[in-house]
Amino acid sequence: MDYGYLGEKPKSKKKKIREIIFFIIEIILVITAAYCIIAFGVERTTMIGESMEPTLSDQNKIIINKMAYRFAGPKRFDVIVFKPEGKEHSYYNIKRVIGLPGETIQIQNGSVYIDDKLLEEKFEMPGIVNEGLAVEAVTLDEDEYFVLGDNRNNSEDSRFANIGNVTRKEIAGKAWIRISPFNFVNLLGEKREE
Repeated sequence: MDYGYLGEKPKSKKKKIREIIFFIIEIILVITAAYCIIAFGVERTTMIGESMEPTLSDQNKIIINKMAYRFAGPKRFDVIVFKPEGKEHSYYNIKRVIGLPGETIQIQNGSVYIDDKLLEEKFEMPGIVNEGLAVEAVTLDEDEYFVLGDNRNNSEDSRFANIGNVTRKEIAGKAWIRISPFNFVNLLGEKREE
């Protein structure tokens, strides 16, 4: 009996069909996993503008963790990525969470107050020149967040009507990783203990 070139037995037709079916199933699983990661896990975006400097610069590539807020809301000082609903030409915005649901925010004399208490920043921030809507007390609904850019005097954020308070459903996820130069976004700009 001739077993071919390497002395192997020829594969049976059933075995070949089974291998092809398993190969097709593996391809389907890989495509499904890739789709789930992109649709529900992570996404890449680009920082547009200078509103988050010095933490993030214009054209920085950012990885969004879309799973970060599936079971719990953003925390104060998280950098979030959101897209305001119902806005023409809307693109992803990247800002820092300052006010949480139910809180009252007001900006006075260049400083942020939450529920009438001065906010102790974790980051070096300049005094705010334009208080915008927050010159008057702004009380957040149970699904709203007040966001500011780190470049406080060159940022379009919750102080202005075209952004306003950000609702939970507008949030795409947490700005997680800056690709180049590589770093975790929430570690950037944080005050260091001397």
